[in-house]
Amino acid sequence: MQDDGEDARLTAWVRGRVQGVGFRWWTRARALELGLAGWARNMEDGRVEVVAQGSRQSCVKLLELLRGCDTPGRVDGVVERWSEPRGSLGGFVER
Repeated sequence: MQDDGEDARLTAWVRGRVQGVGFRWWTRARALELGLAGWARNMEDGRVEVVAQGSRQSCVKLLELLRGCDTPGRVDGVVERWSEPRGSLGGFVER
């Protein structure tokens, strides 16, 4: 595991009623508040994929928010994968 001061890349797959309810927009707003770069995109199977890169501490906070009760729609579960940051991401976009 990485230290809190290091950068990380979080990939999270969010399942539930998360498409068509403003979930990607909400995720983008939270990620930008946390200073993260990346994207949120709808997947064909109904999940939303979130890729966020920045400080590990901010990525952990975003993951907590994704699992929280204040999201639009309904989150039934979140699967996460951590990796080293790669590439140069600019901003946070909805795909």
